[in-house]
Amino acid sequence: MQIKWIGQAGLLIDTGKLKIMVDPYLSDSVARVNPKNFRRVPVKEELFEENIDILVITHNHLDHLDPETLPRLLNTKKELTVLAPYEAWQEARKYGGNHNYVLFNRGTVWTQGGVKFTAVKAEHSDLTAIGFVIDDGKYKAYVTGDTLYNKEIFVDLPKDIDAVFLPINGAGNNMNIADAMRFAKETGAKTAIPIHWGMFDELDPKEFNLENAVIPKIYEEVKFK
Repeated sequence: MQIKWIGQAGLLIDTGKLKIMVDPYLSDSVARVNPKNFRRVPVKEELFEENIDILVITHNHLDHLDPETLPRLLNTKKELTVLAPYEAWQEARKYGGNHNYVLFNRGTVWTQGGVKFTAVKAEHSDLTAIGFVIDDGKYKAYVTGDTLYNKEIFVDLPKDIDAVFLPINGAGNNMNIADAMRFAKETGAKTAIPIHWGMFDELDPKEFNLENAVIPKIYEEVKFK
């Protein structure tokens, strides 16, 4: 499983059989609502040319379900699978197209191309927000989505997680670095990767200094430990 961080909470996952894009924010739409949250990193236009199979949207916020990014990704003759929890599912379907919009609420399991996706609890201001675990038979990666530290989340998680991707910005009902470090330890993941920083802020991710931490570089593959 190869995973690239594409900015904010966005990921591009390649299992060898499927290409999955998660929460792509490839515009500056948030700045049009809140000018202080302009993007600090330019968009890599080549991402729109990726031949993706599955799009995962963890919740209905602009920097995850982006009204300027989704129309471009969904404007394709290829039928994509779009996994999204209720509020995001309702919004995503407005973009139409010949796509399979799958209601992906907590506890839902979707299997495609030998890859299993399991939606897990997230504690966020979109009350239907989810995280998810992706299992390709070799690796299990847990993408928390936007969330606070909530003890109920751990009930949903497997015991053998290879990598966890989690927010550290401490704003908008997300974990701060201190809580994210505690959370990462509690998951038991072999590798902890902090995301959701550097797009709208000058946060220093080096403070996320767990022994098993890997600080990602935008648009580059994340190397698991």
